[in-house]
Amino acid sequence: MHHPDNPALLSAIADATADALAEAEVRLPVDVERAIQSAFGRERNPVARGEFENILANIALARKGRSLICQDTGIPVIYLTLPPDVPYTRALEEAVGRGVRIATEKIPLRPNAVDPCTRKNTGDNTGPGIPAVHVRPGDELTITVLPKGAGSENVSRIGMLIPTRTRDVVQFIVETVALAGGRPCPPVILGVGIGSTFDGVAALSKEALLLPIDTMDPFEQELCNAVNALGIGPMGLGGDTTALAVKVKKGACHTASLPVAVNVQCWASRRATRVVEVLK
Repeated sequence: MHHPDNPALLSAIADATADALAEAEVRLPVDVERAIQSAFGRERNPVARGEFENILANIALARKGRSLICQDTGIPVIYLTLPPDVPYTRALEEAVGRGVRIATEKIPLRPNAVDPCTRKNTGDNTGPGIPAVHVRPGDELTITVLPKGAGSENVSRIGMLIPTRTRDVVQFIVETVALAGGRPCPPVILGVGIGSTFDGVAALSKEALLLPIDTMDPFEQELCNAVNALGIGPMGLGGDTTALAVKVKKGACHTASLPVAVNVQCWASRRATRVVEVLK
C-alpha cells in the first residue's frame, strides 16, 4: 500500500485537480457540444435559433481563446476513484483542496465559496465541506471535476413521493423545469435520482450529470420529450428545446418511500477527468 502522505502523489493530485478544472471551465465535453449542435439543427423557432447561435459562438470563442465559458465558474464538486493501494486520507483530501486553490488563482476562477450565514467569501473556492469530494473504489486513481453553477443548482428539487404513485415521478420532474422557467439558462440537462434515501437520492441526481448525454434509454427519452413539450426554449424565450437530455440513476429504497431528486444543469455542462499515475 502506498504511504498516504507521499509528497509526490499529493502534489500530482493537486496538479491534476487544477488541470481538470482548467479544461472544464473553457471546453465543453464533446457529447455536450454535439447535443447542442444537434438541437440547433432541429430548432424551428427563429428566436431560439438565434440563442443557439449565441451559445455556439460562446463555446467556440472560449475554446479558441482559452477563456471561461461562463462567468459563474461554479462551486467545485469532485469525484475520486481510488485503487485498492491508495487510501483516502485527510492529506489526500487537502491535496484536492489545494488543487482548487491553485485553479482559482491561475485560471483564474471567480471565488464563489461563502459562509452560509454571514456570506463571508473565503476568496479561494474552498471552505468547510467545499470542495465537495465524493470517493468510490476503482482500478486507477482518477479525478473528475464538476463545477456547478448556482443558477441551475438553485432550481433543483428533491421530493419524497407516495410510493404507490410511481407515475408522479414524471410529473415531479416536468414540474421542476416548469417552475424553473428561464432561470437555469436552458436548454438544460437534467440529472435525475430515483430511490435510495433523502440524502442518497440527491447524490444520485448529481452523479447522473456525469453520464454521457449522447444516448438516452426509453424512460429518459420520455422524460426529455415531456420537458421539451413545455416550450420554455433556450434562455426561456420559447422554442423546441428546453432540455438537451435527461439522465437517470436509480437506487433501492425503503418499501414505504419514493425519493426523487432533480439536479438541473445549464447548457454549460462542464466536466473533465484526469488520471493520476500511481508508481508501483
